[in-house]
Amino acid sequence: MTDDEEPEREMGVQLGDLSDELESVDYPVSADELVSEYGDREIEYGGGSETLESALGPLNEDYESADEVEQSILNMVGSEAVGRQNYTDRGAGHHSDGKEDPDAESF
Repeated sequence: MTDDEEPEREMGVQLGDLSDELESVDYPVSADELVSEYGDREIEYGGGSETLESALGPLNEDYESADEVEQSILNMVGSEAVGRQNYTDRGAGHHSDGKEDPDAESF
């Protein structure tokens, strides 16, 4: 990645060089093998960061592709990566589940 390229970020999670490294892995591969090789790599997000080991360590899975690994990472990172919890830009009168609040006033 050159200095003027922006790091890859998906759903608030930035994998950086780890994304490229995962593409070069010979699949299938287990979570244990990935943690052994890349466990110290940082996964960054708006509320902080964590290592690949802390994200995948609890899992006992085999992965068929880099996409599966990245999806698992997205599923396992803490809620800090999501941003504002229960936020909606739908305005007053809507719950975070998207349903209208019948008691809300409309302007």
